[in-house]
Amino acid sequence: MAQLLVLSSTHGGGPVLPSLELLSHRVRLIAAEPAQLVNAPSADVIFVDARVDLVGAKSLCKILNTTGLDAPLILVVTEGGLTAVSTDWGVDDVILVTAGPAEVDARIRLAIGRQSAADQGSTRIQTSGITIDESSYSAKVHGKPLDLTYKEFQLLHFFATHPSRVFTREQLLSEVWGYDYFGGTRTVDVHVRRLRAKLGDLEQLIGTVRNVGYRFNVYEDDQVPAPRTRSDSRTDA
Repeated sequence: MAQLLVLSSTHGGGPVLPSLELLSHRVRLIAAEPAQLVNAPSADVIFVDARVDLVGAKSLCKILNTTGLDAPLILVVTEGGLTAVSTDWGVDDVILVTAGPAEVDARIRLAIGRQSAADQGSTRIQTSGITIDESSYSAKVHGKPLDLTYKEFQLLHFFATHPSRVFTREQLLSEVWGYDYFGGTRTVDVHVRRLRAKLGDLEQLIGTVRNVGYRFNVYEDDQVPAPRTRSDSRTDA
């Protein structure tokens, strides 16, 4: 039994995908609005309603692909809507609203299976609230993409793959910048400062060891600082 999330901007007018009601999966329906997506529950598969508003559905799919949600996206369309769907939508599968229970269940199983296989073969590192994708040279904090330079990514990746170990500035220069780099150790401090600023609530992941250098501090799952909200900022002020 899978956890399914259905996103729809259409209120009333019957279920988005009627066959889901005949299956035993747990289904959660929420409005297809940015405010709702911020606190969207986790799901094994996400269904996006494109029966009526194709333009809105396409925009929603692109938002989902940039907000760090890793669940497969399945687009629910009418037969006429099939002609508008292309690879730039960023969806994993398309299903007709008239699909029967057996087809819907099969597509759910296949989507979850493909995602599981991709995760097992991926080059992602997940630790202390950070996800690092080695294949795309990208990183996320609490599911939100970090805007890192190439060298900042390399530095974060090196720290994350050597947790709790202390490195001097000279060692970091050698490992991250290479032996042929002739700049001083000051550049390490500059990059650490910039990286901490971009990590935000997780800046303490990169700890300073006085008179030695830096190390990557690892949080347990229940110790990872939650992302700050606007209300938190107002309270602190």
